[in-house]
Amino acid sequence: MAAETSSERDFDFWMGSWEQRNRRRKEWLADCDEWIEFESTSVAWPILDGLGNADELRTDFAGGFVGMSFRFFDLATRLWSIYWADSRRTGLLDPPVVGSFASGVGVFEGGDTFSGQPIRVRYTWSRTDTEWPRWEQAFSPDRGKTWETNWIMDATRVGEAAMAAAAGPDRLVAGRAR
Repeated sequence: MAAETSSERDFDFWMGSWEQRNRRRKEWLADCDEWIEFESTSVAWPILDGLGNADELRTDFAGGFVGMSFRFFDLATRLWSIYWADSRRTGLLDPPVVGSFASGVGVFEGGDTFSGQPIRVRYTWSRTDTEWPRWEQAFSPDRGKTWETNWIMDATRVGEAAMAAAAGPDRLVAGRAR
């Protein structure tokens, strides 16, 4: 169910260019408490006249890869569907996670598989009203009874987009200041 305040403007905070500090568990769903840290960059831009957006993540981590997120807002349900694909795999989109924002926090969940087993996946966006938003990914092997956060990304706005963001999100077009 969508939050009452959910809208196609929910991801306006993310439009632009970012540097990110990432922390990922070394092994997922393996009772592993060892974390790996790495850097990445992202650029995000609106699509479909604002009813969606895309971003591209680039990193040298694990030999380097490029990832893309696609987000689409359903006007009827007021829910977002988020899809992920990256260059380490076959180029297929992962199954979507679906959800909305409430009080500046977005929670999106969906089904997937990991190591051949069904899991639930949850993305959480927080600190969206700051210049340092956070994204987290968590997996649940037991239909959402317990969750293991396995990837945390803290972003910092960079470049021309940082100056434009100070003037307001409506000044950003396709990741560039107007």
